Amino acid sequence: MKALDLRGLNPAPVTPFTRDGAVDHAAILRLGGWLGSIPGVKSLVVLGHAGEGTFLSTEEQAAVIQSFIKSTDGRVPVIAGITLEGTRVAAEEAKRAVKAGATAGLVYPSHGWLRFGYQKGAPQDRYRAVYEESGLPLILFQYPDATKATYNLETQLEIAAQPGVFAMKNGVRNMRRWDTEIPVIRRE
Repeated sequence: MKALDLRGLNPAPVTPFTRDGAVDHAAILRLGGWLGSIPGVKSLVVLGHAGEGTFLSTEEQAAVIQSFIKSTDGRVPVIAGITLEGTRVAAEEAKRAVKAGATAGLVYPSHGWLRFGYQKGAPQDRYRAVYEESGLPLILFQYPDATKATYNLETQLEIAAQPGVFAMKNGVRNMRRWDTEIPVIRRE
């Protein structure tokens, strides 16, 4: 896996739509081209919350990835949100992202975990399966502390140590945890 340097700006653009609800690929080309022209932009993170990834068909998801890649003539890596609910379907989503040209994947927790939590080992299994099935380099996504999908330090370290996991998006929104956990994660 070639190292991807994400130190800099990694915007997560919206997925624009036409008035009739279709994905607006012409607008993606303009938006991605503009974002990709900004000095310091290291990647575009598509199909996440703002990118409406969970609301698009599999064909639309692939086309969005391809349009964002085209918007910068492939100069700026495109990171695809891996958002589907179950581990098996998330792995399939990651395989489609690879086929569409994504450079990496930002793996979201299963949405049911937000309210109900998760079984011990389930997040680790999710990352392992997604990477083993797709080969897509992955980014650990730490959710806010206010949800039941936030990972404790042990879980974060176990995910970060897995093959294929190379970076972390930390959205914990708890500065005490940030100040104590981030130095440990960086050290490990």
